[in-house]
This record gives sequence, structure tokens and C-alpha cells, in this order.
Amino acid sequence: MDTSNATVEGGRSAAPRAAELVLLGSVFLVAACGLVYELAAGTLASYLLGDSVLQFSTIIGTYLFAMGVGSWLSRLLVHQLAAHFLRVELLVGVTGGLMPAALFLLASRSPEPFRWILYGLVWLVGVLVGLEIPLVMRLLRRHYSLQHLVSEVLTFDYLGALGVSIAFPLLLVPRLGLIRTSLLFGLMNIAVAAWTLWLYRGELHRLRSHVSATAASFAVLLAAFAGAERITTWSEDRFYADRVLYAASSPYQRIVITQSHPGRDDSVRLFLNGNLQFFSRDEYRYHEALVHPVMAAFGAPRHVLILGGGDGMAAREILKYPSVQDITLVDLDANVTRLFSSEPLLRRLNHDSLLSPRLKVINDDAFQWLQRRVDDPAAAPFDAIVIDFPDPSNFSLGKLYTTSFYSLVDHSLAADGYAVVQTTSPLVARHSFWTVVATLEAVGLRTAPYHVDVPSFGEWGFVIASRRPYHYPESLPAGLRFLSAPTLPLMFDFPPDMSRLPAEPNRLSNQVLVQTFEAEWGEVLP
Repeated sequence: MDTSNATVEGGRSAAPRAAELVLLGSVFLVAACGLVYELAAGTLASYLLGDSVLQFSTIIGTYLFAMGVGSWLSRLLVHQLAAHFLRVELLVGVTGGLMPAALFLLASRSPEPFRWILYGLVWLVGVLVGLEIPLVMRLLRRHYSLQHLVSEVLTFDYLGALGVSIAFPLLLVPRLGLIRTSLLFGLMNIAVAAWTLWLYRGELHRLRSHVSATAASFAVLLAAFAGAERITTWSEDRFYADRVLYAASSPYQRIVITQSHPGRDDSVRLFLNGNLQFFSRDEYRYHEALVHPVMAAFGAPRHVLILGGGDGMAAREILKYPSVQDITLVDLDANVTRLFSSEPLLRRLNHDSLLSPRLKVINDDAFQWLQRRVDDPAAAPFDAIVIDFPDPSNFSLGKLYTTSFYSLVDHSLAADGYAVVQTTSPLVARHSFWTVVATLEAVGLRTAPYHVDVPSFGEWGFVIASRRPYHYPESLPAGLRFLSAPTLPLMFDFPPDMSRLPAEPNRLSNQVLVQTFEAEWGEVLP
């Protein structure tokens, strides 16, 4: 490209040419696409391997190290820089764009080598992304002095990363899904390659081959984008075994509902990020055990708080008490509460509890909501608080099992009230279970741990917390399928293999529970 007639002021062209603008725009897109592939890999590992801090940390570390290797390798590319940049864009666009779709299909067929292939693809994409910025900087040196070059490139690089980091969880994945999001940004990489092809067509050897490769890459990604819904449906049908009735990605999690026998309400399962939340055939055991030991023990509760429980099952059990005047349900994900208050099948399961005039749904972070409520002098305490969060598999969930959170719960609980926490398996995750007990006790609450057998989960644990001693209720609501007043005390007896272990409280400053939970469940999960 001839730049001999450019006027230079301070080492920079006075009038930026089209090549400069396009290449700087390419830097923005390159940064955006690279971050999308990194986030997609971490999110996919969370969906398919379990929502784990370890998964995200190791994927990000692998990706960044691979980018460093790619940057180092760029020194080996000396001649035909435009051609090399074009090839890299095609490779990263196709590989990164197709990565989630390929991994979904692989996980549905052969989960054993999934981790190796996942990290292999992350490594490959990271190396390719690492090649991009050094190459584009060397192309831009034709138009910029080194001083301006570095500032311009880094500015556009960081802007691209900022835009995607905001759009990925709030807009892209909820609207397009993970597969289409990656394919869309793969197409953007192909667009950068096409711009490069046009701008440097005069110095590219074998121009026709480059045109054909660009067109073929575009066609492959476009076809995959058009068929993304079929790919997702087919792979999730295989992954979950049962027929997928509903699947969507919210800003917070992947929501999948399956049904093993069409037309049968007792064959429905809910998965969040690949983790089973309930199976309609035996969920009554879990929810009766969660709710009634505290509600019946209080006597005639009037004001009840549910934290989590967006499926409405806990609310269904609470509404069996005529004394209850109001229920406040705080769940982070509006997609879940909307789904379980609108879909006929799910409404039948929760008996339309989310539509009850006695219930108010608040979609908010429970930690922040409680903090604001504690600061409100007009806020009245609750007679019973039912805490039904997912297990503490990452730090964002782990904060809901800390002394800081339970202090807020204590402040929101009436002096004679009871709170109950679902507390993972005391058999599989014995240390984690007793860590939650120790955490509740660390804020001055009395505890009454108990456990039940839920066939879908195995042996499962709960903890009642209060300022007064817990007393078994003399009666329970009529029509319960599992609990009875005579057998309820048996749930508070722990055999030796589930008996109490020494454990330190889980605090925001250490989050020991997340590490313990990951280690214990990692021993039993593939």
C-alpha cells in the first residue's frame, strides 16, 4: 500500500486512511471475539462439568498462557504479514465460533475425553488470539509511530474487552444462547479477514485461494448459526437423556427442564447449570422436609420469607398453613420465577403457588436485599425463613452460606422464629454439611441438623437455626405424602458415617466451604 504522499505530524498520518480505521476497528473486534471465546469456554465448562471456580480459573489461566505463547510465536512470521493475519482470522473465527457447538455435541456422545478436548481447544484458540494483536500492530506500523501505535491499539483492545464483558452475560447469551453467540463472533472474525483481504488484495499472493477460504469459512459459520437451535436441542437431549421441554440461558444460569415420559407430571426434572434441582417424582420428600419441621414447630406463622425457591415448591408447602398472611419470595433469576408461574405443567407441580395473592416475588440478590432490609427500621421480622439456595459450588453462591449472610438472616428473624437451610448431603459432603452448622452457630444461633432420603439426591441434609431451642411439632398439616409427626424425630438422628466433624465457620474472607464442597463432591462426580 502506497503511503508516500501521507502528511506526517509528530510521526502520525494527519488524515487517517481507510486502512487505519479498518485495522483499528479490527483490534476492537479481535479483542471482543477473543474474550467471547474465553467466556464461552468457561461457561460451557460450568454447564457440563459443574459450576466450579476451579473450572473458570483453569480455563482462564490456560487461555491467557496460550495467548502469551501465540504472541511469542508471532515473531516467526516475518513476511506476508497481511496473508498471515488473514489466515489467523479465518482459523480463530472457525475454531472459536464452532467450539461451543462441537463441545456440546462431544459431551452428549462421549463425556470421558471432554476435559482434554475442551482444554485443547481453549489452548488452540488462545494461541491464535495471541497471534492477532502482534500481527495487526505490525500492519499498523505502516501508518503510526510506535508511540501512537501502542496507545491506539491498547485503547481499542480494552474497549472491545469492556463491551463484551458487559454484553455477554446481560444481552448475548440470554438472547442468542451460547452457541449462537460464539458463532456470531466467529462471523465477525471472518468479517475482519474479509476487510483485510480487500485492503491488501494488491500484495496478497494466491488471492483466489484466500477469497475461496474466506467464503468457505463464512458459509460454514453461517450454516451453523442457522442450525444452532437444532444443535443445542439434539445435544441437550443426548446429554440429559430425557426429552428437553425447555432450555434457556439467563444472565445467571442455564435453565433446562426435561420430561422422561410425555404427558406424565411425575417425570419432570429441573436442571440449573447442569445440576439437578428437583425430580417431580420425589421432590415432595425434599420440600416437605425443608418446610414443615420449622413451620409446624412455630405454631401459627404469619409472615414467611423464602430465599431462593423460585420454582414455587417450597411456597406450595407453606401455603398449606391458613395462618400465613404473607410470603416474600426472593429469587435472583426472573426467568425461573416467570417460567414456573406461566407454564401449565410447572404450575400444576407447584399448585399455582407463585400466583397466590399471599405471595410476593422479588427478583433480587438475596444478600443485597437482606442488607437493605436490615437498614430499614420499619421492616418487620419474619416468623419463619426458608433458605433454598443451590449448593455452594462457587464463591458467588458460597457467600450465601457465610457468617455475614447468616447474621443478616438472624437480624430478619423474629426472636421466637425459625430459619431452615438446605445443606447438601451429610453423607457425600459430610465436612461441608457440618461447616454450615458451625457457620450458623458462629453468629449465635442454635442449630438442629437433620437429614432425609430423597431418591434423586440420596441422603440430604438440612439445618434449623433459631434463638430458642427447637421442639418437635405435635402435629403436621393433613395430606402430606412423606412426613408424619411420629417419624419426624427420627430425621434428627445421625448414624456414625454422618455424625458431626470439627469444622471452621465459612466466612466471606476465606470461603472454606466452597473449597471443601468442591473437594468432597469431586471425589464422587466424574
